[in-house]
Amino acid sequence: MRISVVLFNAVITASIILQGCTDNTSSNDYPIQPVPFTSVKLTDNFWAPRIKKNATVTIPIAFSYCESTGRVKNFEIAGGLDTGRFQTIYPFDDSDVFKIIEGASFSLQTFPDPELEAYLDTLIYKIGMAQEDDGYLYTNRTIAEMHGGKGLHKWASPNRWELDSILSHELYNLGHLYEAAVAYFQATGKKTLLDIAVRSADLVSKDFGRDKIRVYPGHQVIEMGLVKLYRTTGESKYLDLAKFFLDIRGPKGEQYNQAHKKVVDQTEAVGHSVRATYMYSGMADIAAIKKDSAYLKAITKIWEDIVYKKIYITGGIGATGGNEGFADPFVLPNMTAYCETCASIGNIFTNHRLFLLHGESKYIDILEKTLYNSMLSGVSLSADRFFYPNPLESEGQHKRSAWFGCACCPSNIARFVPAIPGYIYAVRDKEVYVNLYISNEAGFNVAGQNVQFSQNANFPWDGKVGITVNPQEDLKFSMMLRIPGWSVNEAIPGSLYRFTDTDDKEYKILVNGNEVQSSPENGYVRITRKWTKGDMIEMEFPMPVRKVVADDRVEEDRGRIALQRGPLIYCAEWPDNNTDILNLRINGNAAFTTEFRPTLLEGTQIVKTTGYQTKKTTNGKLEILSPETITLIPYALWNNRGPGQMRIWLPVAGEDSGLLTSGSD
Repeated sequence: MRISVVLFNAVITASIILQGCTDNTSSNDYPIQPVPFTSVKLTDNFWAPRIKKNATVTIPIAFSYCESTGRVKNFEIAGGLDTGRFQTIYPFDDSDVFKIIEGASFSLQTFPDPELEAYLDTLIYKIGMAQEDDGYLYTNRTIAEMHGGKGLHKWASPNRWELDSILSHELYNLGHLYEAAVAYFQATGKKTLLDIAVRSADLVSKDFGRDKIRVYPGHQVIEMGLVKLYRTTGESKYLDLAKFFLDIRGPKGEQYNQAHKKVVDQTEAVGHSVRATYMYSGMADIAAIKKDSAYLKAITKIWEDIVYKKIYITGGIGATGGNEGFADPFVLPNMTAYCETCASIGNIFTNHRLFLLHGESKYIDILEKTLYNSMLSGVSLSADRFFYPNPLESEGQHKRSAWFGCACCPSNIARFVPAIPGYIYAVRDKEVYVNLYISNEAGFNVAGQNVQFSQNANFPWDGKVGITVNPQEDLKFSMMLRIPGWSVNEAIPGSLYRFTDTDDKEYKILVNGNEVQSSPENGYVRITRKWTKGDMIEMEFPMPVRKVVADDRVEEDRGRIALQRGPLIYCAEWPDNNTDILNLRINGNAAFTTEFRPTLLEGTQIVKTTGYQTKKTTNGKLEILSPETITLIPYALWNNRGPGQMRIWLPVAGEDSGLLTSGSD
């Protein structure tokens, strides 16, 4: 008999977290605490409509596909509510349901929906019925055992947990279950899914340990899930279990899943990029809570390896499809770039945690670049089509899909997008960090007092920002205002990419109309004063079009430039240019104009410049044809008008390009 609900006797702490602990007085956590998205309401015209579409389009269709593909039926069969064999392709298909529940829970915080909540209650009942009496939950094995062992996936062993270090994904599924359980509890106050998660985690704690089963997860994520359960329940055994899974990883395992060395001995990003970033995020959690300097040192070094040698200009990571992950340093092909959407989300998770540990804006620079480019590319404007890989160049062979057999990316989008408001602010003691500039209304505790903030910005199209500060009573604290690297002539932390020239126009900050003269500390301008209700901060960041070049060791980008404006990377795409995109050359000395087009791609800023079409002559040289205008759009918006040619890195036409002039031979 399956048991769907059990009493949960653990003490529930007052502070329930989604991305981190909200109690910023705790010494046993991140020194900087994120302000949860539940305290921030977006009012902008860029992200707020996308979050609404995620609620009204992405989440419903994701659940629909989980129904039609048999993902939900697997729980029904395992729970004795239906009959049949395992319905889907992969043993990790349970995790898609959990991730979408997590996203739906986040969405309920912003868009209350009784019908959706009732559907979730029914779905959670089915999950509870599928859970075995001792807490084990893995529909493929449960269903196979109903049929005498037939139908057990080839990646799984007849014995529980035995092949999890390889591909069974038993622990991976549970990590997403735990995250969903915490989210649903916070959203509704209902403990039904949390009870299921706790019974599962208690079984894992019983089965695994230094003198028990010593198998590490083949696909990391349970580490993050266990930390969230620890924060939610106060049960330290879940935190200890998360560290156990990290400590027993390696050496002499596979690079593919980062088990080739002990985690504290790793200094380079290798293998599957999603597994990697989930592991780095889990390591950051342990470093923060356990004050583990070895963990902190390792992930800081790994971050440097990624950002200095292995990241794309879009913030995407994972150069090759064979391992769905990292290649050698400076190997960054464009047309075959993998840049999995899940890896972009994992990259955001990791960089956010590193900021919370270090308090340096360079981590938010990477987060912002990834958010506005490679992550956002993963979902269409209609919110019902998705990319798995996100290449930087296309001949037209790439096309968004409604769903995938391996559906990790759509379900990840569904859970990540509604949580974006939680990346805007953070607090430490009497410091308020403003990391992202997005119009919003927010209220949270600062130095023991609730303070309201109203931010007005037109990012990413405009660099002007206004923030109104409204404490209940006059209050002294510091506003830490992030100065984006792109506004101070830094294309990316490190030297993998750089702007070709220096922009002399400086950012401006005013408080109540008076200009503030202050040098950034770790990328933040600190303004300390006694704040009074109605105090106004105004900022203006220059947003010229900048030419970007790559380190010469990146072979595919030699002799090419990319264009960036603010946080956005631009690309040339076929509908805007009546020409062969892949034979375009940009004029090396070209000027740029920008224009906002409200009817194009639901409103976007375009960039125009000049260049040349080229063709090969009979002796194999390239001939420059007549000059023409080149129109570029934000990379994240490409492929919304059908498949076709696209390119970010454009070859340069000029005196040093080796090209012939038009008509010469």
